[in-house]
Amino acid sequence: MTSTSTSADAFAGQGDNILRPRPRKPLHAQVSQLSQDANGDNDHANGTGANSVTGQSSGRSTPIPSDAPPSIQSLSTARKQVRAEQRRRIFPTIEFASRVSHFDPNSDYRDFHGFFNLFWIGLAIMAITTGLRNIKDTGYPLRVQIWGLFTVKLWHLAVADFLMVATTAVSFPLHKIFRAAPAGGALTWAKGGMAIQSIYQAAWLSVWIIIPFWLEWTWTAQVFLLLHTMVLLMKMHSYSFYMGHLSETEKRLRALDDPATASKAPAYLYPTPENPMGTVASHKQHAAEAAAEANGQETKEISTPNEDAEVALLREDLARELTSPMGNITYPANLTWANYLDYLCCPTLCYEIEYPRTSHIDWQNLLSKILAVFGCIFLLTVISEEFILPYLTDASIRLDPSLRTADNALTALEVLLILAETISWLLFPFMLTFLLVFLVIFEYVLGAFAEITHFADRHFYSDWWNSTDWMEFSREWNVPVYNFLRRHVYSVSRPHVGRVNATVITFLISAVGHEIVMGCITKKLRGYGFICQMLQLPIVMLQRTKWVRGKKTLNNVCFWCSMILGLSLICSLYVLV
Repeated sequence: MTSTSTSADAFAGQGDNILRPRPRKPLHAQVSQLSQDANGDNDHANGTGANSVTGQSSGRSTPIPSDAPPSIQSLSTARKQVRAEQRRRIFPTIEFASRVSHFDPNSDYRDFHGFFNLFWIGLAIMAITTGLRNIKDTGYPLRVQIWGLFTVKLWHLAVADFLMVATTAVSFPLHKIFRAAPAGGALTWAKGGMAIQSIYQAAWLSVWIIIPFWLEWTWTAQVFLLLHTMVLLMKMHSYSFYMGHLSETEKRLRALDDPATASKAPAYLYPTPENPMGTVASHKQHAAEAAAEANGQETKEISTPNEDAEVALLREDLARELTSPMGNITYPANLTWANYLDYLCCPTLCYEIEYPRTSHIDWQNLLSKILAVFGCIFLLTVISEEFILPYLTDASIRLDPSLRTADNALTALEVLLILAETISWLLFPFMLTFLLVFLVIFEYVLGAFAEITHFADRHFYSDWWNSTDWMEFSREWNVPVYNFLRRHVYSVSRPHVGRVNATVITFLISAVGHEIVMGCITKKLRGYGFICQMLQLPIVMLQRTKWVRGKKTLNNVCFWCSMILGLSLICSLYVLV
């Protein structure tokens, strides 16, 4: 008994002989404080205070008198309730509650950054083990077949890329010409400007697609220039067509200075997510019409009470269109070389008069993203060199008819087996390639340019990995391209052809762009990518039927399976067939 009492004194720091469990950490700091106060009240109620040998109380609490105010009594009651709820048990208890696991579909937990770190650790392990195996086999850590392609005609690529960027600037003086043209003239944007700009863009694209073939570049250089070409084409188109729209709006606003001769047609509001159908009248006019219908009056009498009110409404709509959404800049104050060069560097494909900006550059974040770009390129090269190119080379040799005699020709079944084997070997490498390409473009390259230009909107992608159909994936995987297609293709074509046809046209243009990229890389026009992308539309329709709709896990699994299989399949077909 004596030893037990001694150990209890040493462990608990108390003068009794009761063994107590280790106290649990309270749920909140406020609960801990209330519990201490309650213990202090209890000690004084039991006649113990600052001179108590047990040391349980601080000695600062005083008993609550019976005639204390109601507020003091309520605080004392609250402390007693907390003390009762936090009363210790002799044996530790486990708190059980109705909770779900982190990976449960009903869980609100969204922080999986640890898996992101694990992804990079796994890639590092892959690169290290690959290097060790290469040292064992060849004496060198890396194979040089693809690495050597990066330096072939490098100065050609640098000069061509600079000239390509410089030639996009032709849109700037062209717009000044279109703006200076008198209203109704042949060189205004509405008359001839749009056609001139479209012809220039088509010629510009053709030239920069042909140049890599003419100079006989390697496929690595061709991939870089072609992707940059597509980006600059969309940037040039957005800048010229939006600025053309603003020039026509400015002409209409100036014409209203003389209302007697000016057109009073209502301003057209293009379709947006908030206004999917589009409209041809002012918001205020629609409000007036709605009020008129609610009051049972004639719409015409309310919406256009007099000509001055109609002109005022139209003038307000046009002036608002010429002002940036943030309200700081008004067209044509943005018509400067500095604004155009800034737009070229901003990580967006849709031109706006003004963008939200950050106050400073996070140099640590910028440096980490630049290093990550080179790290991703290194890993992409290792994966291509070690796990993609050898299988494609082997399959190409096995399918080469010139290496076989007439008696040993391949049958259709053998060809299909070779293709199936190659596709299966490429499934995992292409999945890693896809993820690394996503990271290097949308997280690191665009993030670095956003940091350099103080571009505050970093929403370059959403959680596309949770997509349940291809329509959702197209919205969330590549937000800059999605915004461009919705603004300059879908919203422009929908008023003329309707929602369904506008969607088909949008997918058609996107499929043509992807086919051009694949054709230039492989130097083959086969249409595999075009067909696969257009097949997404009927697949989406199937996934939205009552038998499949709502089954998120099934649809997400189907999405990932088709994505992984599609990448390997398309690459194998373009290279081998």
